[in-house]
Amino acid sequence: MSSRRRLAWTLLAALVAFLAWRMVRPLHIFEVADRFALPIEVATLPAPLEGLSAEGCATCHPAIYAEWRSTVHHQAWDEPYYQVDRHFDGDQQVCLNCHTPFAAQQRKRVLGFRDRARWDPILAPNPDFDPALQHEGVTCLVCHLDQTDSGALLGPYGEVDAPHPTRRLADPNQVCFRCHVVDNRRWDTRLRIPPCGTVAEIRAAGGPVDCVSCHMPEVARPAAEGGPVRAGHRHIWRGGHDPATVRAALKVALTEVARPSSGERAFTLTLTNTGAAHALPTGTPDRHLTAAFRLLDDTGRVVREQTHRLRRTILWRPFIVDLWDTRLLRHQPRTYTFRFPDGGPGAPATLVVIVRYHLLDEKRRARIGYENKKPIAYDLFRRRIALQRQ
Repeated sequence: MSSRRRLAWTLLAALVAFLAWRMVRPLHIFEVADRFALPIEVATLPAPLEGLSAEGCATCHPAIYAEWRSTVHHQAWDEPYYQVDRHFDGDQQVCLNCHTPFAAQQRKRVLGFRDRARWDPILAPNPDFDPALQHEGVTCLVCHLDQTDSGALLGPYGEVDAPHPTRRLADPNQVCFRCHVVDNRRWDTRLRIPPCGTVAEIRAAGGPVDCVSCHMPEVARPAAEGGPVRAGHRHIWRGGHDPATVRAALKVALTEVARPSSGERAFTLTLTNTGAAHALPTGTPDRHLTAAFRLLDDTGRVVREQTHRLRRTILWRPFIVDLWDTRLLRHQPRTYTFRFPDGGPGAPATLVVIVRYHLLDEKRRARIGYENKKPIAYDLFRRRIALQRQ
């Protein structure tokens, strides 16, 4: 064998080995940024606070505390899907820094990293671990403790007569950015919008980043018991898990149009994202919408069906690449047309049109072994139309 041919075979073998490794290697789908590479260490707390628990805030702020307890933030550690998904992905420590952000919420302390990408931390037992605090997830002080000076709390007004030092939070949206903005600039990853990249979507669309106005609706009430009634925000952070919130962001129009031809009928379904500055849906790539047309006969049997999926399609291996994205961008209507024959023997009796929100792709649910007790999909729109025989 000539030296040139031997070199060619060697290079080919190296390429095959490299691609084979890429097919089985651990996936790192985002960059571990400085702001969430480590859990939050708290050296001191402003008096009269004695700990990091939300229970310490409940006495003076009972309405806000009650709202927080109903949220996904509070369930950030306990949420069953998160636990199954995290275990399936190898129990990556970096995930804890957003789901249980305080160092005292984590069983292990991070002493450093074995790699520059900070995916391989050096861990040791944490003598300050607080199991009860772990179950509070994203607790009050994660957002309201001033990380530049833990001797003060952040609030909307910067009270001077509060029982603890308070500083005014100039832009409350900045609090969201610690965890809800991720990037990926790796050479082998070409995700236009990384997972949890909601802010990137808004910026790409040229819109202002205003998480608070949608996810923390305005309310007039005392911020603390006995205080004056003033403009504030509800601490609820409703999103994809709340059907009412998603329905409020989506305009659905179903219309019968002129007959395309003799003996044929047609309906159009137009979906418009009117309420979300980011794409709908957003968050993890598993979240998606389906728009389905179903024709039923007299017995209720489906005789014809047409389904459209509004989702991100991503190639995960050997390289991570966004292939296409059919989700709803703000104020950009998407119209689907459904044509079907009408009249004659076996003519359809009913048209059913359904728009559904899927929190999780069914194939992934099965792959990770998630046995959900709550539905992973819900209807945003459902309409039954009796088709009059012509």
